[in-house]
Order: sequence, then C-alpha cells, then structure tokens
Amino acid sequence: MQYLFGFHPVMEAVRAGKVFDKVLLRQGMDGPQYRELMPLLKSAGIPVQFVPVEKLNRAVRGAHQGVVAYISQIDYVDYDVLINNALVRSSSPLIVILDGVSDVRNLGAIARTLECAGGNGIILPAKGGAAINADAIKASAGALMRMDVAKVPNLRLAAYYLKQSGFKLLAATEKVEKRIYDADMTGPCAIIMGSEGKGISSSMLELSDERISIPMSGDISSLNVSVAAAVVLFEAVRQRLG
Repeated sequence: MQYLFGFHPVMEAVRAGKVFDKVLLRQGMDGPQYRELMPLLKSAGIPVQFVPVEKLNRAVRGAHQGVVAYISQIDYVDYDVLINNALVRSSSPLIVILDGVSDVRNLGAIARTLECAGGNGIILPAKGGAAINADAIKASAGALMRMDVAKVPNLRLAAYYLKQSGFKLLAATEKVEKRIYDADMTGPCAIIMGSEGKGISSSMLELSDERISIPMSGDISSLNVSVAAAVVLFEAVRQRLG
C-alpha cells in the first residue's frame, strides 16, 4: 500500500483530492499543524485512527511527525452511485455489504466470487473493515479494480438507500433456522456478511428484511466468511438461472 507521512505532504495530498484509506495520527497529538490538518481530513471524509508512536515508527522510516496516510489503490464511488449503477446494469442486481470483515484476503476472495457470480459491487465501512491493499487486490484476481466499491461512515445509511431503491437485504447468520434455499433471491438483493468473530452487528440485523443461514451438519459450526459468501452468492445465481 502506498503511503505519505509528515504534515505538509499529507495536507497537500488531501487538498489535491487524493483518496485515502485512512490516516494514522500519534496519540495525544496537538498543535497548530494538527489543528489545520484535522478539518481537512474531516471535510474529505477520511477515516482517522489515533495510535501509539511505536506503530508509526514501525510503519515508516523517516520523520513522520506523528502523521502517516495510506493512499487508496482503487477509486471508490459513493454508495448511491454504486446502487444506481447496479440498477442500470441489471434488472436483478446483486450487492455485498461487509460488516466488520477485516481480513484483506477474505475481502479479496469475496470480491472475486461476487464478480464470478455477476454481482455489481461491495459496500464497506469506512472504519473497522479490511483495507484494499495489494494483498486484497491479488486475492480478488483483480476484481476489486473492476467493480464498484463504496466506503461509508455508517453502513445503515447505505442500507436505508438500498431498501428505498427496491433491494431486499438478506443477513447471512448461523443464528436462525431459515435456510438460504428458502429465501427469494431472484430480485435486487444485498447480501450482508459479518465478521467471523462478532458476526453482523445488531443494527444491521434490525434493518435486514430476512435472516438466512447455511445448513451445517459437521462438528465445526461455521464457515470462513469468504466461503460462506460464495455459498450464498451462488444460491442466488442458481435461483436466477432456474
């Protein structure tokens, strides 16, 4: 992943319209340059994390001044643009929402599967989700470079817009009895996948139209999230072909 460090280079890049995945700032930072930088980051909607100086020292070699910014390797789109593009391109668009999936290889694998399934885009949280770096792009076989990807400060905003646009929100969770085969996935659908540890957040579960599960019969009670996403997505494909 490409990065910049130091106050002046980062501020100039923000003013030039560069797209950032995130900016790391030293914990306890203050001063005139900090007070100039923060409004720029906020107005550009760039996620900020405050971290110990040791993490910054490990990230870069040089006088970082407590500021390290990671430049996005893809061009993100706004979530409303992604959704409208999907509706234009397909009568039954298929979108994935990743709620807290943090592993870059899982993100890449899901993107690859989604493209193979004829899907239309991925919606990610601005904070708490996997970064789109070289490993993610490699795991996606380049799919992340070809499909629409949106990062949003609040996944609920995108969920509301999807519902208003005629999408059914399907939350994949092992905590329900309704199977994926019993859900209608033939129309516009957004599949919500959660992290392997915490699953889908309660706020997103509340917004979902249906909660569905993959039937399991082995001693292991759950699948890797990228494998689970593949099972759900290709059930949607099966229904649409049928």
